[in-house]
Amino acid sequence: MAWYNFWKEEKLNPAQEEIVYSLEGGGPIASREIITNYRAYYEYLEVVNRSVNMIVDDAAEIPLRIGEPVQGLNSVTKGIRRSRVDLLLNKEPNPFQDISTFKRNLIIDYIIDGNIFIYFDGVSLYHLPAHYVDIEPDTKTYVQGYTFQTSIDYNPREIIHIKENSFHSIYRGTSRLKAAQRSMSQLTRMREFQDNFFKNGAVPGLVIKSPSVISEKNKERMIQSWMTRYRPDGGGRRPLVLDGGMELDAISNVNFRELDFESSIDSSEKEILKVLGVPPIMLDSGNNANIRPNHRMYYLETVLPIVEKINRALERFFGFAVTPDISNIPALQPELRDSAAYYSTLVNAGIITPNEAREALNYDEVFGAGEIRVPANIAGSALNPAEGGRPAEEEE
Repeated sequence: MAWYNFWKEEKLNPAQEEIVYSLEGGGPIASREIITNYRAYYEYLEVVNRSVNMIVDDAAEIPLRIGEPVQGLNSVTKGIRRSRVDLLLNKEPNPFQDISTFKRNLIIDYIIDGNIFIYFDGVSLYHLPAHYVDIEPDTKTYVQGYTFQTSIDYNPREIIHIKENSFHSIYRGTSRLKAAQRSMSQLTRMREFQDNFFKNGAVPGLVIKSPSVISEKNKERMIQSWMTRYRPDGGGRRPLVLDGGMELDAISNVNFRELDFESSIDSSEKEILKVLGVPPIMLDSGNNANIRPNHRMYYLETVLPIVEKINRALERFFGFAVTPDISNIPALQPELRDSAAYYSTLVNAGIITPNEAREALNYDEVFGAGEIRVPANIAGSALNPAEGGRPAEEEE
């Protein structure tokens, strides 16, 4: 967070200095308790952490191709060079972060919070943690401004805001984890029960029965006496005192297999993976034949839509075409072959030029490939053999 010092100099007055440094010391967070819970699930539940990190890692490592200016697009930023945009989006967004770390921060916010906020100061891009950002609505201009940590104000033209789908607000997106709230809550409770069972003997190991009623004071004294001996914090069992009988029985009919909640945990984890769009087989062991089609579908239905949504926002902000370079993703090689075959057909049919096909496949143009090829079966094509068709026969 060294780049917060940059904010201090450029965006803050002396009275606001403590706001910035409260980030490093765990200062106040905007009141979004649901988001806080989602972050806790991400840190506590293995399946949430693993699946979110998988999406983040795969999406963040896809390089971007910066194309020509988009015709008819009224971009926010004017006069920026294409080479500068390529540097910001593929190499160095700011002096304090590499592009991989920067993009990972963005995508984690997108999945967990449902929002991405990027600050552009005219030179560099900075990630603003979404749960610290408030939006100031305006009835005429839609957004009046953005506030970071309640005191740092930004002009709408300085912020790139990317929202996940939401039916509840036109200003903020919704976390992808929201649909899995029930499953994550159940899984958390089951994990906590298991932890408590092994930590302090949540299942009683002894029952003390008394033929007469025992006062609460005597009950507590008896419990403390047994706890001193059995040490539940060290893995022993907490005794249970019952009025009547004064008998000592050992409980031996506990079904530890049921206490594993194996079926319920497995069901909850699959629901979470379904919400996030991660095939369960990718986290389990499976043969290569089963993983390949699931891996391809995972990229097409989960990873690439996130990348494309971010790209469209960057495209509108900077004015240059932004497309993902998927040429080095093994799971998408069949997709590339299908696309190449499709565009080859269009070129050979005389519908598009070879350079137009190369552009669609994210390749640079080559000299001499900007003309339509006339197919051999079209009348008159033999007039120019270089454009296709059968050469004219020589007269005898």
